[in-house]
Amino acid sequence: MLVVLTGGTGGAKLIEGLAAEMDPAQLTIICNTGDDCLFHGLRISPDIDTVTYALAGLGDGAKGWGIQGDTFTVLEQLRRLGNDAWFNLGDKDLATHITRTRLMAEGQSLSQVTERIRTALGVKARILPMSDDRVETRVMTREGEISFQEYFVKEHWSRAVEGVRFAGIEQSKPAPGVLDAIRQSTAVVIAPSNPVTSIGPILAVSEIRKALRHSVVFVVGVSPIIGATAISGPAHKLMAAEDREPSAFGVADGYRDLLNRFVIDGADAGLRGRIENLGISVTQTSIRMTSLGDKRRLAREVLALIEK
Repeated sequence: MLVVLTGGTGGAKLIEGLAAEMDPAQLTIICNTGDDCLFHGLRISPDIDTVTYALAGLGDGAKGWGIQGDTFTVLEQLRRLGNDAWFNLGDKDLATHITRTRLMAEGQSLSQVTERIRTALGVKARILPMSDDRVETRVMTREGEISFQEYFVKEHWSRAVEGVRFAGIEQSKPAPGVLDAIRQSTAVVIAPSNPVTSIGPILAVSEIRKALRHSVVFVVGVSPIIGATAISGPAHKLMAAEDREPSAFGVADGYRDLLNRFVIDGADAGLRGRIENLGISVTQTSIRMTSLGDKRRLAREVLALIEK
């Protein structure tokens, strides 16, 4: 069994490739929930939904979020009625959030609801939230503290960031099945997702990082950064705000207690020696995933490293 830690679009791309190159029933995905939010009274789990839609063949690859071909009639009407509707929710996407909200109001946990939705959409891979407890990523700026979604979507990550914190993380426990999945896995992949706000919250659940640190399974990470810039999103800005070098080296350094091998882009060959000095083996390849072929090629390379 292969376990993948993920959040955001980069991780979903690699997972789509992995599911196409192996038996998806042998794939367990542990998703970031620090981005989860409440809009219009509905519970939204962006990273869980992005992965679920990608594996169900419904994802909008061009946007990197939502359902392909979705319409936004409800959102337009919400704006007409004077609602603050800056967070884009498609009509079909809303059905997911309505279902999640109703089931959780009836007493089901986030992991139970996630299981029900992925099964209904025909997804064979197992999808687990990192925790059923509420954790919220908060971004500290000069103008005050805001949610990650306000920073990322509403403000288009334009504000200067002074730091990031995960509200509720101290009390959080891994969701049911998370620790067992790690312990029973053949290998663990840390996806090319934002190391601060996508992978960061998962590893901040202390029992998850402890399980990974003490596990004997092979752990391979894939860099989300080429040069000094994230392939997509503000990872490099957030890393700099956390006094971490915004580079593949900086990402590897943050995972140094976990990684056996790290996959970097060929353009970052100059960082290989520094990363290997951390005690981490390095593989160089093209890590950009602009097509399904790219996703599958990178997935094959990651699986080959594991098989070795």
